[in-house]
Amino acid sequence: MTGEKETLPFVLTGPAPARDTAAGWQHWCRTRKLFVPAPVMDRAAFALLSRRKKMLHNLHRTATHANLQLLDTPMSRAVEKLLSGRIETNALKIKPTTRAGVMVSGGGYQGKTECVCEIAAAFQERWLALNDYLNPDARPGSRDLHIPVAYVQTPVTAKPKSTCKAILNFFDAPLGPRMDLPELMRQVAVSLQDHGTKVLILDDITRLRMHRADDQDTLDLIRAFMSMNVTLVLVGVDIPGSGLLREGRHDPATGQWRLPPSRHAKAHGLEATQTERRFDLIELDRFHYDTAPQITAWVQHLHGVQSGLRLLDAGPGMLTGGTMPEYLYHRTNGVVGLLERLIEDGCREAIDSGRERLDEELLEGIAIDLRDSDRRDAGAGEVPDVPDKPAPRKPRRGRNTVFDDRGPLGTAQEGAR
Repeated sequence: MTGEKETLPFVLTGPAPARDTAAGWQHWCRTRKLFVPAPVMDRAAFALLSRRKKMLHNLHRTATHANLQLLDTPMSRAVEKLLSGRIETNALKIKPTTRAGVMVSGGGYQGKTECVCEIAAAFQERWLALNDYLNPDARPGSRDLHIPVAYVQTPVTAKPKSTCKAILNFFDAPLGPRMDLPELMRQVAVSLQDHGTKVLILDDITRLRMHRADDQDTLDLIRAFMSMNVTLVLVGVDIPGSGLLREGRHDPATGQWRLPPSRHAKAHGLEATQTERRFDLIELDRFHYDTAPQITAWVQHLHGVQSGLRLLDAGPGMLTGGTMPEYLYHRTNGVVGLLERLIEDGCREAIDSGRERLDEELLEGIAIDLRDSDRRDAGAGEVPDVPDKPAPRKPRRGRNTVFDDRGPLGTAQEGAR
């Protein structure tokens, strides 16, 4: 016994918090950057470790690959510029005017939720620090928690009433057994105001089916939310094609979508003015691989991914050299979520097999398995199609050289044999 205390070299913060509750959102905001990746180590340094330390280091590496850092992309930077600016501008407004909202559209597994949540969490940190962690809009006698950002997962079988209940569940607000839609919406407005909420994120908003009989109530719900002095952020798959904008018109001068005022303002009792509701619509697209700048952006992203990997034989061009960028693109179609899943499972196999690096041969044995797709609505486009593996390259047949004229020197050498 050397007296050395061998403990876990890293600390996990427990299971992933449910961000669609106030406590879960606050916990995620506090702990999202606490994980420390495994140290970079080569085979020589790894061989010097004790058997137990090797086991712990392998466990740390596996945790590192399962919690890869969220990387900026050209597409996410565009979303951050628009969304961050819109949130801050609206939060600083004191006029009783409707705040313009933001719609973030894109395909499944393209990182929309993580991108929007990270932007909103960064705003929350700045806003709390600016106001000394106190609610500047608190009413006398109120003791409600100050929650600048509310994140709500739209129910899979979404309707206006169930969406309102999901928002109220975030705040753990009381729900009456027979509250109708106007009452639910008024309660939502009260909860947002009492908690000083500046941003309301409705994720997977395209689960709201616009062909249903209550589609007008759905549109009214969205428009009424914009009267609650919050920045409404809608996140969904193919929002332009979902029907949410079918009554809107695009303003080419501002680039915004304008929705007409609610037809039931008096019933809902929330809209102060009969003004149009404006939305900025931005697409969080996948990577493309057609032009030189697009290829460069993809390779740079792979370089960032590789910097987070902890394989013992990972060379500097493991993901970016040779035909690897093209191979990875064809396996994932440029979708960052599919790339992350392929790399994560590939690293696990590389460690278990002792190969300690990723290459095309190893990745050919890895199927992209969307294990958590049961929590997603495939009918709303939240589960993307996984590209087929590229066809294996056929070996080139050797050319028949029997009838080749080798010249005088070649003939002489052949005869000497």
